[in-house]
Amino acid sequence: MRSLTNAGQLEASWRDYLELTKPKVVALMIITSAIGMLLATEGAVPWVVLVAGNLGIALCAGSAAAINHVVDRRIDLHMARTQRRPLAQGRVNPVNAVVFAMLLGVAGMAILLQWVNAITAWLTLGSLLGYAVIYTSFLKRATPQNIVIGGLAGAAPPLLGWTAVTGQIDAEGLLLVLIIFAWTPPHFWALAIHRKAEYAKVDIPMLPVTHGERYTKLHILLYTLILLAVSLLPYVIQMSGPLYLVVALVLGIRFLDWAWALWKDSRLHAAIKTFKYSLWYLLWLFVALLVDHYASIAGWL
Repeated sequence: MRSLTNAGQLEASWRDYLELTKPKVVALMIITSAIGMLLATEGAVPWVVLVAGNLGIALCAGSAAAINHVVDRRIDLHMARTQRRPLAQGRVNPVNAVVFAMLLGVAGMAILLQWVNAITAWLTLGSLLGYAVIYTSFLKRATPQNIVIGGLAGAAPPLLGWTAVTGQIDAEGLLLVLIIFAWTPPHFWALAIHRKAEYAKVDIPMLPVTHGERYTKLHILLYTLILLAVSLLPYVIQMSGPLYLVVALVLGIRFLDWAWALWKDSRLHAAIKTFKYSLWYLLWLFVALLVDHYASIAGWL
């Protein structure tokens, strides 16, 4: 049961503060950062790096998410997907949310600097600022290309995992970023089509609002083709083997099938179904990279 404050407002619970961190989004990010760590070495990842690295990245990601809640609290109230958020409902005070975000960010940076390495810490800080400040506070409201430009911040976790282990930026780590960067537009634009009326209501210039659904569906199809090509690059540069190649082709062709169905309007609720498939696509693509990596080390491929 929630209690009321003297002002008659609901008192925030720990669940409200957890919700500020967008735990499901952070969980997906940590999966990709952990896979980045495991792909960066043929041996075992030191447990300190594995635990401290992912904890630090998670805390910084949660900090960025909380700032997103603060900045978007007024528009969240008018969108079905976000109207029950703690700040939109007034369960958490904006000042308290900012303090919470700062504490998470400082704690995350301290962990990364103390137990991982400086390059991972500063790259994580750059990712945090890119999402919380550049994307949320500016790009989201400034241009229909917000997802494309701002997607780089969300694509960073596997590189952060890679640098946590190696202490340097390598081509393989950057390629993992490129995959997520190419994945982001078809993933988010499919959701934007599904939520077009809500974005229009709050004056967020998402692509289907500014250029129409037909234009957006064409760009989803084109970006899916780019993603399919990019997803094959780990095999091309011999970062992965035939197992990954087969899985990437199957997953990519299925993604392309959904993008084509969306373009042709040949299936009911294609936009939201494309969005949901894109989540599973990214997860299984990275799992395939990891399985292929260890299968190669074991000499099975």
